[in-house]
Amino acid sequence: MNPLDFDYVASSTMSGAVQQYTRLTQAGKQPMYYGGGTEIITLGRLHQVNPNAVIDLKPIPELQVMAVQQGKLILGGGITLTQITGQSLLREAFPLLQATVHEIADHTARNKITLAGNICGQIFYREAILPFLVCDSMVRTFGPQRAKERSIHQVFQREARLEAGEFIAQFVTDSPTRTAPFVHIKRRKAGQVGYPIVSAAAIRVSDRIRIALSGVCRFPFRSSALETALQQGGLTVGQRVQQAIQVIPQNLILDDYEASRAYRTFVLATVLEEILQRLGGA
Repeated sequence: MNPLDFDYVASSTMSGAVQQYTRLTQAGKQPMYYGGGTEIITLGRLHQVNPNAVIDLKPIPELQVMAVQQGKLILGGGITLTQITGQSLLREAFPLLQATVHEIADHTARNKITLAGNICGQIFYREAILPFLVCDSMVRTFGPQRAKERSIHQVFQREARLEAGEFIAQFVTDSPTRTAPFVHIKRRKAGQVGYPIVSAAAIRVSDRIRIALSGVCRFPFRSSALETALQQGGLTVGQRVQQAIQVIPQNLILDDYEASRAYRTFVLATVLEEILQRLGGA
């Protein structure tokens, strides 16, 4: 049972959602935008979140879009992870996203978790962001300053960087990257469900490998320096992998109940080697 007591409102328009956010804020509330609600329930039980008002974004049509328009794939932030894994369109249009999302949580949770909810959530793995990082996607947001379209790298830096009252409406991804040769690898402590020790999404574009990682640090990231180190000439695969790992400040590599820092580093090395072998970088 959820111990939280909060006001619930729903909006069918983006401007209406922002108006509700402003109204609730002015009334002394601390509103949160609501997608699937899984984190509000889970973290609420642990007293780690305590909203006294939530605004449901699911009824907004723009947040439910899933379509290819003029070669660009448009995905609404309110689409659930189950919709992504079950959509035949994405098997051709964005197979890396489908493969990555299929490994997040379990089927029951994926029925509720939304694309933007996973990326903006407080649980720091945020694995759904990985394909968008390697594909240099664009993000459409809406807030008090109205609509904006910016690079994923501007909107997401370790976590979503949004203004008060702003939310993610859509993700826009071009075809050369989303249909490129790809690899997704997820290594867990045990079993087929759980948080990652290392989760990696990689593509090969213009003879260069791009990689984004989750589970290594307390935030997902893509590093151009790591990518450059992996593709240095005149070195063995093992040497390139070790130089790439050295790019990551060692104090940022997680050392927790899922895996020690040393073991996580070992797993990361094996994942990077596999990516090079499967994408032709070995």
